[in-house]
Amino acid sequence: MLETIMTTVAVVGTAAVVYVAAAARVVKQYERGVVLRFGKLRGGIRGPGFAMIIPGVDRMHKVNMQIVTMPVPAQDGITRDNVTVRVDAVIYFKVVAPADAIIRVEDYRFAVSQMAQTSLRSILGKSDLDDLLSNREKLNQGLELMMDSPAVEWGVTIDRVEIKDVSLPETMKRSMARQAEADRERRARVINADAELQASKKLAEAAGVMADQPAALQLRLLQTVVAVAAEKNSTLVLPFPVELLRFLERATPRDPATSTAGLPESVPEASQPNGTQATHALDA
Repeated sequence: MLETIMTTVAVVGTAAVVYVAAAARVVKQYERGVVLRFGKLRGGIRGPGFAMIIPGVDRMHKVNMQIVTMPVPAQDGITRDNVTVRVDAVIYFKVVAPADAIIRVEDYRFAVSQMAQTSLRSILGKSDLDDLLSNREKLNQGLELMMDSPAVEWGVTIDRVEIKDVSLPETMKRSMARQAEADRERRARVINADAELQASKKLAEAAGVMADQPAALQLRLLQTVVAVAAEKNSTLVLPFPVELLRFLERATPRDPATSTAGLPESVPEASQPNGTQATHALDA
């Protein structure tokens, strides 16, 4: 009798252990449990910790609530200005409604991946090449809006979308390089022309000062001689001496009245008639 009782207790204990092992579930902190009983969704979502289900009746699906980083394969497309490009991206999303992620879509990860690829191709056809290269933030926001609307029905929210790389054809790269080089050359020429204009104005002012002070021209000439002598030259030849400049300065008339001072006084008498000149000669 005692042996029978002991056997019964052992069998019941073993059955209980097996039942608990089959019914026990552990939900991690970043997971949520969705329970289906006979294929029908149970109302409550199992939170993190220890949970029990009915073996053979209930089935628990664990849904990861962490942010998922998913690379979008590179997509070939043609921009609005007819340039062939190859663009890849990365998408960040997370599940906010575990029941919708299990019930409304078969595989929410695959669905998000396919939606990201189609949205990327669509945004490529609506954008120009300049927008892809210099205005990516606007395109990222457009991609996020295009993907967030259908993803909400799947219990998924799009956290962020980033365009990683834009691959251009080699011919387009060379054309852009030539364009950038031409633009830099244009700016260099404009800067040089502006510098020449400013230098010409300063030279004109310097010429006016030297015209008022001739000694400044001689000092400038001496400075030029010193600058040339600093180079590795053994002979320095001046085309004219400095004293010649002083002589020319003194010989150059400064006032129109000075130019008539050296004329003889007998010039007015030359205008008298010939007979008057002969009479003066005979009297002499």
